[in-house]
Amino acid sequence: MKKIRYIFLFIMGFGLFSSCEDVVDIDTPTEPPRLIIDALIRVDTSNPTTETKVIITQTSSFFDSPTPVQADEVILTNATAGITLPLSEIGPGTYTSFLPTQNIMEDEWFLQVTHDGELYVAFAEFVQSVPINTVTQGDGSIFDEDDTEVIINFTDEPGRDDFYLFDFDFGNFLATEDEFYQGQTFEFSYFYDDELEVGEQAEIGILGINQEFFNYMTTLIEQSEGGFGPFETPVVTLRGNFINAIDVEEDGTFTAVGDPDKFALGYFSISEEYKTTFVVQ
Repeated sequence: MKKIRYIFLFIMGFGLFSSCEDVVDIDTPTEPPRLIIDALIRVDTSNPTTETKVIITQTSSFFDSPTPVQADEVILTNATAGITLPLSEIGPGTYTSFLPTQNIMEDEWFLQVTHDGELYVAFAEFVQSVPINTVTQGDGSIFDEDDTEVIINFTDEPGRDDFYLFDFDFGNFLATEDEFYQGQTFEFSYFYDDELEVGEQAEIGILGINQEFFNYMTTLIEQSEGGFGPFETPVVTLRGNFINAIDVEEDGTFTAVGDPDKFALGYFSISEEYKTTFVVQ
């Protein structure tokens, strides 16, 4: 990846000039550990049931990756009918259950996560997507001749404002809105900045998202592409839709809002997804 190459060059340069440099202590940013809740529910409407998977981790030190944590309780509630569904832990920090797809498409839901005596809550409703028409391989490149170009073609649904999240596998995402192609067939190129081997596969998905999640993902993608190294930090702590709350009722109303500074990171979204497999030629 490009980020790896940048870091490698930095280390080489440091090795060449370290003999004439003084040791400097750098104060890295610190803040209390914060919960991260990944609750992107992907809905395939052709399946009768949908897996609701929630992954919970916690930030640690500046140099370490988030670590899985065990929640006291993870509950998904149908705000329309007031039906609660506890999620079961299937691995470190991973909670899951299955719901009838028709139910998750029609109703409003809220997710409750209790951890270390704090309650975190977020709301979501099902957001429609559209199928991918075609995925083809191009021969173009941007920065590196080893880039792999994929050309995506899809048709936007007329008569509504749509926001989409493309998942290009390997942790690659792209957020887009239909402001300039509403109701039209739209085609664009995406470039993998690693050389993909012939025969290698990538699962490509298009998810429907709301405007708030679109804004969140746009900022998140911009920050992740900033090449943040050990001495660079994101401009802001990116906040999702989870809040700290007290005593949530069955209809999702709060007896009281908790400490606004104790929000969790991450996002809760229920998104229709269409997927296709791309094979490198």
